[in-house]
Amino acid sequence: MDTSRLACQLIRALRGRRSQVALSHRLGYRSNVLYSWESGQGFPSAAKFFRLALLVGRTPNEALQRFLPHPDLAEQVDLTTKAGVAAVLRDLWGRRPLATLADALGRDRFAVSRWLHGKTEPPLPEFLALFEAATLALVDFLATLVDPAELPEVAELWRALQAARRSAYELPWSHAVLRAVDLESYAALTEHRPGWIASRLGLTVNEEQRCLDLLCATGDLTWDGKRYRATKSLTVDTGRDPAATRHLAAFWMQQGAERVREAGPGNFAFNVFGVSRADYARLRELQRSYFAELRSIIARSESTECVAVATFQLFPLIDED
Repeated sequence: MDTSRLACQLIRALRGRRSQVALSHRLGYRSNVLYSWESGQGFPSAAKFFRLALLVGRTPNEALQRFLPHPDLAEQVDLTTKAGVAAVLRDLWGRRPLATLADALGRDRFAVSRWLHGKTEPPLPEFLALFEAATLALVDFLATLVDPAELPEVAELWRALQAARRSAYELPWSHAVLRAVDLESYAALTEHRPGWIASRLGLTVNEEQRCLDLLCATGDLTWDGKRYRATKSLTVDTGRDPAATRHLAAFWMQQGAERVREAGPGNFAFNVFGVSRADYARLRELQRSYFAELRSIIARSESTECVAVATFQLFPLIDED
C-alpha cells in the first residue's frame, strides 16, 4: 500500500464536487493548496487533514472510537491540533516497543518518537501508515470517511475484505480452513488431499470442501492444479456488522466450550469477582490493549505452523446503580 498515493486519493474523495479553489479558501489558504495535496506535490499534516474532514461534514472523532483502545479519548481530543493527533497515536500504539513501529514504517525512532509526543506533526501519508501499523484496520477507518471504492489504492483490498467478511458470516469455519492452507505442512504436500484439512480441524470432508469452494469464489484461495494457495493475508474485522459479530463470537466461544468439556488442547480459565466500576473500566482497557498486542504479534509472524483462535469475554453479572 502506497500511503502517499492513498493520501492524494483520500483528499480528492473528501473534496467531492467542491471546487479546489473554493475549498482551499475555506481552509484559510490564498493559494490552491488542494491542487498541491491532490497531485502529491505536498501533503497536509494529519491535523490539517482532520480539519478538512470536519469542514466537509465528516465526524472523524466519532469514527475513531471504534479503533482506539480507549474510545472515550476520541471525545476529549481536538484532532485539528498537533497535541490531539499525538494523543491518538500514543493510544493506538500503546506500550508496544517504539522500535517495532519505526521498523514497520521504515523511519528512525527519533522521528517516530517526536510524532508520538507531539513535538512534530506527521504528514498525512505517515499518519495513514502509523494507523495501519497500529491497528491493521486502516481501510475500515477510511470507510467511515469516504467510500473505499473511490480510492484506487485500496479499492481491491476493500473488495477482498468485504468478501472475506461474507465468507466468515456464511461459513465460520472457512477462515480456519484458509489459515490451514497457509500451514507449512500443507505446502509440503505433493498435492491436495481431500480430508487432510478436515481431519486437523475436526470437520467432515464435505464441510472442508464447502469452505474451500467458498474461499475460491471470494478470491481468498486459488487452485494451481495440485494444491490450494492463499491469495492474500487479511486481518478481517467484522465489527462493521455488530449482529454478525455477535453471531461469530458465539460460534467460536462455543467451540472453546466444547474443548473445555472434552478436556481438549488449549488454555482455559475463568474468574468470578467483585470490583469497583473504576476497576472494571480498567479491566476493559486491559482487555483492549491485550487484543491490540495479540493482533500485532499475529501480523508480524513470519510462518504458519499453528492455526488457533482467541476469544475474549468480560461481562458484568450484576451492575448495581
